[in-house]
Amino acid sequence: MKWKTSLAGLHSYKPGKREEAVMEELGLTKITKLSSNENPLGASKKVQKLARELSFQTEIYPDGHASDLRKTVADFYDISEEELIFTAGVDELIELLTRVLLDATTNTVMATPTFVQYRQNALIEGAEVREIALKPDGHHDLEKMLEAIDDKTAIVWICNPNNPTGNFLPLEDIRAFIQKVPEDCLVVLDEAYIEYVEPQPLAHEKWIREFPNLIITRTFSKIYGLASSRVGYGICSKEIVHYLNIVRPPFNTTTAGQMLAKEALLDQAFVAECRALNHAGIAAFKSFSEAYPDVKLYPSQGNFVLLDLGREAAEIFSFLEKNGFITRSGAALGFKTAVRITVGTEEDVAQVIALLKEFLD
Repeated sequence: MKWKTSLAGLHSYKPGKREEAVMEELGLTKITKLSSNENPLGASKKVQKLARELSFQTEIYPDGHASDLRKTVADFYDISEEELIFTAGVDELIELLTRVLLDATTNTVMATPTFVQYRQNALIEGAEVREIALKPDGHHDLEKMLEAIDDKTAIVWICNPNNPTGNFLPLEDIRAFIQKVPEDCLVVLDEAYIEYVEPQPLAHEKWIREFPNLIITRTFSKIYGLASSRVGYGICSKEIVHYLNIVRPPFNTTTAGQMLAKEALLDQAFVAECRALNHAGIAAFKSFSEAYPDVKLYPSQGNFVLLDLGREAAEIFSFLEKNGFITRSGAALGFKTAVRITVGTEEDVAQVIALLKEFLD
């Protein structure tokens, strides 16, 4: 086979072990997954009710325009329906962006560590990846990112809040950054966790009219609890939508996914409930970290925390797993002595903190 040379050295995504497999392997009767930043409350009751009652013709292709969902999202943000593109999660949107803009003649600028799919998809297209180390506090180093941009830079990525650190950059800093980026370089503002930010930032969706080279990406996988439905979207100029639609598969979001996402967006009371639960969980982890001088907690505004305990990540991960909690080893994320933990229910958080104290003491 004549495989693309750009694939050499790349590896496929390795999902974590299934909960059932972990229980069998370790002889556990219960396991709680806190590794993939999923909503511990699931979807809202209204969405769950709709899911149980869904009725549609399974032999008919989905609406490739996502018309009902499109109108609902456009009305919610007070933007034009033509300023939206819907994809099978933000993962697909990232893939489409790299496909339309990157090749062996271009480069792309991003932080490190950050969401791994930016780098993976850029390398698949053969582009040069320019990674700028996060500041010690976990924030993007915007000044150094600007310095890395040249006339061959096609995309700059900002994950806000950043995954895996959870840091949130003030919007005024991002705005000042975009103003300095060349107009022919796309700025991707990935806001998968924006609904968790407390307090909620001012609306900035209409920035896309001031900055035609900006796309804001969001998802229904996180606070809306619809990870299995695979619905993400981009807010951007009509020109960006045009080029993305050229490479977008025609029926990429499912009928069920569109219907559930629409219902989820309309239930903002549930979103507020999830945000409050998450905020309380992060506060509990903060109190824990303050009691241990050698423990570093990155200031997260996502639905997860990155805790540096000063011990090998594999050791921390294994200890928590043996005690019934699957987390994410920081070793795979660029932090050799840390673990990333999804903020679960109040009970989950209390149990994990008790285990971490036991581990450290």
